[in-house]
Amino acid sequence: MRVVFAGTPAPAVPSLRALLASRHEVVAVVTRPDAPAGRGRHERRSPVAVTADEAGVPVLQPATPRDEEFQAALRDLAPDCCPVVAYGALIPKPLLDLPRHGWVNLHFSLLPAWRGAAPVQHAVLHGDEVTGATTFVLEEGLDTGPVLGVVTEEIRPADTSGALLERLAVSGAHLLVATLDGIEDGELRAVPQPNDGVSLAPKLGPEDVRVDWTAPALRVDRLIRAATPNPGAWTTLNGGRVKLGPVSRSDAGPLPPGVLRVTKQGVEVGTADRPVRLGEVRAEGKKPMPAADWARGLRLADGAAFA
Repeated sequence: MRVVFAGTPAPAVPSLRALLASRHEVVAVVTRPDAPAGRGRHERRSPVAVTADEAGVPVLQPATPRDEEFQAALRDLAPDCCPVVAYGALIPKPLLDLPRHGWVNLHFSLLPAWRGAAPVQHAVLHGDEVTGATTFVLEEGLDTGPVLGVVTEEIRPADTSGALLERLAVSGAHLLVATLDGIEDGELRAVPQPNDGVSLAPKLGPEDVRVDWTAPALRVDRLIRAATPNPGAWTTLNGGRVKLGPVSRSDAGPLPPGVLRVTKQGVEVGTADRPVRLGEVRAEGKKPMPAADWARGLRLADGAAFA
């Protein structure tokens, strides 16, 4: 099939590469416009645009898919299908109806669970044991279209959202190609999503990932892993913000919530039930470092507390 791929961030790159290596012809790529990034705020192309450039595939970067010039360009390309992975903008109805096989979205959850922008983060945050990826026919609703294919993935006890998403991006890429193969061969039929089991996964912002030390250790652990690497869980010490990497279990004696205990083995923090041991810490304006080095540099004493 002639396909136009739509995607933007790094997790969409395995899907684009898999399609480029498949029997399908990628005639163009649609991605978000170049945007300022990094400390210098220099214009930077999306990971998908960079991959397309390397492969010599034309790149379309409309400010919005409603742009008339973009819509005309897409009509001229006459795609049979438009696979989508984390493109980052809503596709208007006239474009949804353009390809004869529609737009096929790869979503990183087992729909109808975790519809929305942050399915992997919410799966980790809520302690799911299994997640996966789903291909479905894109429609105007939020991840509501009929399902074409599914792959499952176990969530490991130490998984961060970043590590889990890396695995799903790879297994999902294989699923996406298999879905397009099945559509072209006439072997796939879309199945409506069930009405039961719907849950939503809105984007997590900094205000959502401040650590509440009065919560149980299990909840603290899940929050920090869900927010790693982005947007990064945080707390405060003496009014300054401190970002935290994943924590581990501590079997030491109890501590009041938020109170720090500095030992030769590292730094422990009290929660509602048992303490957790800090891993990597990043103070404002500083590079990430092991918690023991961070505490040594600040000359932290027992009794200091996160707020």
